[in-house]
Amino acid sequence: MKAMIFAAGLGTRLKPLTDHMPKALVPVRGIPLLAHQLNKLRDAGFEEVVVNVHHFADQIENYLATHDFGLRVFLSNEREELLDTGGGLRKALSLMGTDSPVLTHNVDILSNADLRKMADGYIGETVLLVSQRATQRYLLFDDEQRLVGWTNLQTGEVRSPYKRLDPARCRKWAYSGIQVVAPEMFPLMDTWPSRFSIIDFYLAVCDRIAIRALPVSGLRLLDVGKQDSLEAAEQFITGQKEN
Repeated sequence: MKAMIFAAGLGTRLKPLTDHMPKALVPVRGIPLLAHQLNKLRDAGFEEVVVNVHHFADQIENYLATHDFGLRVFLSNEREELLDTGGGLRKALSLMGTDSPVLTHNVDILSNADLRKMADGYIGETVLLVSQRATQRYLLFDDEQRLVGWTNLQTGEVRSPYKRLDPARCRKWAYSGIQVVAPEMFPLMDTWPSRFSIIDFYLAVCDRIAIRALPVSGLRLLDVGKQDSLEAAEQFITGQKEN
């Protein structure tokens, strides 16, 4: 299985730090977020990782050129256009090939997820690591944990290929930013524009192909997306090292 880290985002919620550096290089306990993710993937047994770059791409490129993580790291260049998660994955396939599943990981997500278990256990299907995190926007799944839609609880908006889907009858999970994408998904991306969201793509095809939730007991997850989350991130990493 191949791995990809989504690291091309603008990091607007982390301003003013990201006025001068990419989100991927924002330090937590003195170590960039990107390094935490690369170390985690290496420890899980991955040997090759693709990292996409856009915002301050040169800084990430220089950082990787001067730090050895015991991995073969390839850069997917999005300098000209930020491609979002779906477009970013599709572009990166030119570096990874389309015959193997891909585990993707947002650079700003810290977790205790067992990435090796995910890689070994879900070779032939697409699974989204999910949690019961409180939010206004949830992915909707049926009783077999198959994706059927999305809803915004605040506005009442529902998106689904299934007409008259009732969110009240669905399982509601928050997406973690970590997933395994099966190779059968890749050809379906061919007709999509250069830039698109992977979640928008899933919502368009989930009535044709199975995309399942992966809830994990005891999952701890932290989105390091805002300035006020950095202190929590320090504590999170400290707790992980102590365990």
